[in-house]
Amino acid sequence: MKMKKLPIGFSDFKDVITGDYYYVDKTLFIKEVIDSGDKILLIPRPRRFGKTLNITMLKYFYDCCPDTWATESLPPSAETAETGPQSQNPNAHLFDSLAISRTGPEYLDKMGKYPVIFLSFREIKDMEWESCLDSIKKLIQREYARHSYLLESHKLMAHEQFYFKKIIDLSGSKSDYTNSLESLLIFLNRFYNKRAVILIDEYDTPVHSGYIHGYYDEIINFIRMFMGGGLKDTGQYLEKGIVTGIMRIAKESIFSDLNNLGVYTLLSKKFNHSFGFTENEVKTMLEDFDALDILEQVQLWYNGYRFGGNVIYNPWSIINFLNDEDKELKPYWINTSDNKMVDLLLSRGDVELRKELEQLIRGESIEKAIDENIILKDIDTDEDSFWSYLLMGGYLKQTAPRPDSGRVFYTLSVPNEEVKTTYQRIIRRFFTARVEPERVEIMLKALIDGDIKLFEKMLKAIVLAVFSYHDFRGEPEKVYHALVMGLLVWISGTHEIKSNRESGYGRYDIMIIPRDISKTGYVIEFKTVDAEENETVESAVKDAIKQIEEKKYETELIERGIQNRKKLAIVFNGKEVHVKQG
Repeated sequence: MKMKKLPIGFSDFKDVITGDYYYVDKTLFIKEVIDSGDKILLIPRPRRFGKTLNITMLKYFYDCCPDTWATESLPPSAETAETGPQSQNPNAHLFDSLAISRTGPEYLDKMGKYPVIFLSFREIKDMEWESCLDSIKKLIQREYARHSYLLESHKLMAHEQFYFKKIIDLSGSKSDYTNSLESLLIFLNRFYNKRAVILIDEYDTPVHSGYIHGYYDEIINFIRMFMGGGLKDTGQYLEKGIVTGIMRIAKESIFSDLNNLGVYTLLSKKFNHSFGFTENEVKTMLEDFDALDILEQVQLWYNGYRFGGNVIYNPWSIINFLNDEDKELKPYWINTSDNKMVDLLLSRGDVELRKELEQLIRGESIEKAIDENIILKDIDTDEDSFWSYLLMGGYLKQTAPRPDSGRVFYTLSVPNEEVKTTYQRIIRRFFTARVEPERVEIMLKALIDGDIKLFEKMLKAIVLAVFSYHDFRGEPEKVYHALVMGLLVWISGTHEIKSNRESGYGRYDIMIIPRDISKTGYVIEFKTVDAEENETVESAVKDAIKQIEEKKYETELIERGIQNRKKLAIVFNGKEVHVKQG
C-alpha cells in the first residue's frame, strides 16, 4: 500500500480498487451487514466519512446484474443463471486479498447472488422544490435504465411496460415516481425469482436543502412515500435494505411505519469502526507516507470523534492532508461546501449560544440532552434537536452518557482543531455583521503592539455597537468574557488563546500566549464594579492586578519562555468598560 495514489475525489469502490488507489480495508462491513438480524438498516454518519464508498462496496458485492451485463446482453434470470461459486461473479476480483475474501462460505456464497437497486441522493441540493423533484426523477430514471433489460424479458405485463417506459422517458406523474422504488423491487423479484437488495445513499441530503431553501414539507412527503413504498412490508421481495445519511429524521414519520428497522447512529457500538479511520489505520497510513513523526499534531487536528466508544479520525481530512505535498495541518473537511446548515443554525443563535460556543472554543465541555431522532422541523426552537444535529453532523463529540427523567444527557466538546475553526468562523461572522472588521483588526493590532490605550478605545466602541443593556443582566462578567474571547478568534493563528485554566495558584480568566516567544504574552482578569460596596474603577483595577500577582497567573507564560508579559485588568460597569495595565 505504501505510496499508492490517494483517492482524492473518488467515492466509488470499484473506481478505487481498479484504479489501484490506496484503500483502507473496510470490507468486513459486508460481514456485519449480513450478520445483522435487521431486514432494514439505517446507518447515519457525518458527511464524507466513507458512507458512499461503503455502500457502493455493498453494491458490487451483492449485485448479480453488474452494469456490464446491462449493456452487453440480457443478464441471467433465475431460469438461466448458474449457481456456481462466487468466482463467476464479474465483480469478484474487486475483493481479492481484502478481508472479506478470508471469511467463510456463509458470506462469500452471497456474492453476486442478488439484484440490487442503488440510489444516491448525495448530489441533490437544489434551491427550489420543482428542480429538486426533477433531479430525483432523473436519479430514478438512471436506475430504471440500468435495469432496462426487464423490458425485453417478457416478465412485465403490458401496463407495467408502459409504466416502466414513462419512468425512463421522464413523462410519469409524481405519484409514478413515489411508487417507483416498490415497483422496481417487484419487477426484479419476478425476473430473478429472488429477493433484491436496496441501497440508498445520503437519503437526507435533499431534506436538508429543503429545510434551508423553504420546501421542507414537500420533500419530506415525497421521501416518506417513496421509501415507505419500497421498504415497508416487502419481506417477500427484500433481502436487505441499507440506508445511509447524516441522521435519523424523526416525527415526520419517514421511518415510523417500517418493520424490522435497525438504527445505528454514531452513539451505537455496532458498525463503530466501519466509517472513518481508527487509530491503528491512521498510524499505518502515516507510516506508509513517511509522516508518522507528526502523529501527535495529526491527532490534535483530525481525530477526537467517538463512534460507539471508538476514537475515530476524519477520513476526508487525513487523505487530503497526506496528499498535500507540504503536509500542512489545516481545515480540509470543514472547508468543503456542505456547511450551510450548520452556519445557518449557529448564526441564528442568541447571547446564551455565543457563551456556549465560547466555552467550546476554549476547550471546555457542555452537557446537553441528545436525541438520536432529530426533529429537523423544530430545530430552531428545540434545544435537544439543535445539539443533537451538531453531534450527529460531526461538529461535536460525546462522552459520559447520563440518563435523567427519560432523556439522555451527554458531555459534549469540540472534537479537534479543524472543527474548532467552524465555531471561530461563526463568531467572527457575528461580529463582522455588527462591527467593521477594520475596527477589530485595529484593536487587536494595538493589543499585540502593546498600545493598551488604543485597545481600550476600540474595545469601548465595539461594546457600544454589539451589546444592549439587557445583555448584562445576570452574570455580566461572562458576557464580557465571551465578547473578548470571540474577538480574540482573529489572532488564533498567531496566538494560543486559553481561558479559565489553572496557572500558579488559581484559574486565570484569559491568557494570550504568542506562538513566537519573542512577542508579548498577556494575562487578563475581569472585574465588575460593585456599586453597592462603594467600589470604584480604580479599586476594581487594583484588585484585579493584585489577584494576577498573588495567584501567580503568569507562571505558564514564564514556563513557555515568554519574556515580555503584561497584566491587564478589564473592569466594567454595564456598557462602561475600562482596560488598565498592571
